[in-house]
Amino acid sequence: MTPPLETPRLLLCPLELADAEQIQGLFPHWEIVRYLAAQVPWPYPADGAIHFIRDMALPAVERGEAWHWTLRLKSHPSQIIGSIDLRKKENDNRGFWLGLPWQRQGLMTEACEAVTDFWFNTLNFPVLRAPKAIGNAASRRISEKQGMRLVATEDRDYVSGRFPSEIWEITAEEWRARKR
Repeated sequence: MTPPLETPRLLLCPLELADAEQIQGLFPHWEIVRYLAAQVPWPYPADGAIHFIRDMALPAVERGEAWHWTLRLKSHPSQIIGSIDLRKKENDNRGFWLGLPWQRQGLMTEACEAVTDFWFNTLNFPVLRAPKAIGNAASRRISEKQGMRLVATEDRDYVSGRFPSEIWEITAEEWRARKR
């Protein structure tokens, strides 16, 4: 199961079906989805959030293949501002998105710190890999701040098309050494 997590400014709450309405209102913006995996439908359908949560995310959590959280400011705990997840998928262990009003404030970096720590120190996985489109500079900065390194490049399909992509990696040993 997905436990709640906290950072200095955020509550990371396990994803629930009841979150669909807020996510549906916040998520479908080109600036948010363009560098997400191509399986995200675009234009985003009116039932996109409920379908994703009910038919994809929660079943993966139940199978022990994924962990999904909504992001909420501690100052406004009822309002979802984004989402982050971890998954047991080769070369694709972490993904996230953040609503436009909350970008460029270091919030996703905080969320990534919490879930990466969970990945290594609770789930005890040996390595975390995060793919990203080369054009996604904001996501790259988060990986760099976390001490990740570029380990591979490949083409991947995104909502906005097929692009050269990077796979960033950090090992549990590197993560723990960085935290000391």
